Amino acid sequence: MSGSLLGIALSGLNGAQGGLVTTGHNIANVNTPGYSRQQTVQASNLPQSSGAGFFGRGVSIETVRRAYDEFLNVQGLSIQASASHWNATLSQLQGMDQLLSDTDVGVTGALNDLFKAVNVVGANPADAVARQSMLSALQEVAGRVQDLDARLQSQGDANERRIASTVAAVNVLGAQIAQLNDRIALASGSTGQPPNDLFDNRDALVADLNKLVRANVVTQSDGSLNVFLGNGQALVVGTRAYALDTAPDAFDATRLSVGLRSGGTLLGFRPQDLEGGELGGLLAFRENTLNPARNALGRIAMVLAANFNQQHKLGVDRNGQFGADVFAAGLPQANAASTNTGTAQLAATVTNYAALTDSDYRVQWDGTNWNVTRLADNSLQSFATLPQTVDGVAISLASGAVATGDTFLVLPTRGGAAGFAALLARSDQIAAAAPMRTSAGGGNTGSGSISAGLVVGPAANANLQQTVTITFTAAGTFDVSGFGTGTPSGVPYTPGAPISYNGWTIRISGAPAAGDTFTIAANTSGSGDNRNAALLAGLQTGTLVGNSATLGEAYGQLLARVGNAAHEADLSAGAQARLLEETQARQASVSGVNLDEEAANLLRYQQAYQAAGKLISVASQLFDALLQLGK
Repeated sequence: MSGSLLGIALSGLNGAQGGLVTTGHNIANVNTPGYSRQQTVQASNLPQSSGAGFFGRGVSIETVRRAYDEFLNVQGLSIQASASHWNATLSQLQGMDQLLSDTDVGVTGALNDLFKAVNVVGANPADAVARQSMLSALQEVAGRVQDLDARLQSQGDANERRIASTVAAVNVLGAQIAQLNDRIALASGSTGQPPNDLFDNRDALVADLNKLVRANVVTQSDGSLNVFLGNGQALVVGTRAYALDTAPDAFDATRLSVGLRSGGTLLGFRPQDLEGGELGGLLAFRENTLNPARNALGRIAMVLAANFNQQHKLGVDRNGQFGADVFAAGLPQANAASTNTGTAQLAATVTNYAALTDSDYRVQWDGTNWNVTRLADNSLQSFATLPQTVDGVAISLASGAVATGDTFLVLPTRGGAAGFAALLARSDQIAAAAPMRTSAGGGNTGSGSISAGLVVGPAANANLQQTVTITFTAAGTFDVSGFGTGTPSGVPYTPGAPISYNGWTIRISGAPAAGDTFTIAANTSGSGDNRNAALLAGLQTGTLVGNSATLGEAYGQLLARVGNAAHEADLSAGAQARLLEETQARQASVSGVNLDEEAANLLRYQQAYQAAGKLISVASQLFDALLQLGK
């Protein structure tokens, strides 16, 4: 029995040595990220039968197993993708929120200063200093809007660079996972044993991948992993990695589209196809916050320019000339997709600035109808022909022939702020005065009085400054002379009721006597007139944006939208960070190396090794004794 005893002793020695090696490996990797604690799995050898029963034949090591919980790992990957998504979104939103709310960069202060300067001109229309201050305020608000849009565009450019670098990093990780799949399959096939350290390395790569993009994994029978993106698109299948790619967006060459390339064509993903991870966060920020913010700022610029210009051109400047445009603003864009097969080009013009939204619009020809989708809420309108007006924007076919499936992106307000500029060069060009004045006849005997009068827009009537005389009759009516077309007579008189001709409106109150006259004539000496300045100042409180908000309120809504999004992202990022921390703690409790536990294992295997060595010594002594008996 000494031979079998020696075999048992040797097996025990090997088993203890395997335990010592595994324990030492655990201790050495206690600080290795992604390392899973390993343990030897031992089993007793098949016993040897004899007439006296079965005698044991020692122990063998069946495998080295890593402590691993697949459920916790999958949960951790999902939470990691969400946490990275919100962290990427939050970093961008915080920068935008600070930019828009900065008093030195934001628009609120400049708008307030502009209307304050207009009010000062209204109070002192002949004051050159007041006029110069208003001119400076016009230039300041234009520069502030344009600079803010440029900063938003710069943030967008940086976002695009991050998208490109993230896609490149995803491809590197995908290739490395495919390589490890190959090594794992070879190692498992040749030995039949799991290569635990390779598994850990691959799991760490998958975890890093989920920081960049949400990835779902499916384990194959040979130990390899297939990795799929959130939309189900394969990224890694066995030993093959499918690379993501970027290309200029079909509608905007300055922005990137992300997808898989098939041949020479990029099969682009929608933003919702890549939800989760840093890449998903960057795409969501561009789609949900950056583009709408630039649209909202552009709408404010376009509405301000249109209304200020319209009112300014209804007044006259210090030289007696009708007011000119004060601001220029960017125009709507209608971009044809680069994938269109037809030659059609669309045009877009604003017909109603109050009806403008801050949404973009997708226009597609399906062979029968033009389908116009407001992208902010995906509401759809279909038209058999163009031109058509949607939300204050007239969309028309400018040139070329359209083909079925051709798609266009209409950006009504995206470029409004970039093209915003002040046009007046001199302070004497400020049209603070009304172009007409009113007066009562010097010989009037009644108690009638005439108001200063208002000019009715949107454009100045060609006969606005023509002299018109209103003469009252004994019948309580009045006649109009000098009117551009015709000579109205016998017009019934209602005290205080509006009277409108040639683009102006006046009111006569009191009791005019027969023969009393009132005159409306060109304002030839209006340097002290402030009526148009007062109307310009009134634009500050007018609900010009969307028929519901003032210019200041519209900018405040933009600030609130970005601020609320940043707050939501902050809360979500914090919640995901806590979930991730808890999940990682649970993973560590299963897979992490506990030095106290390993120290105990070290002592246990050391004692087993020493005992097995002692057993070898005993077996050797017995064998020597047998040899002595044979002499």
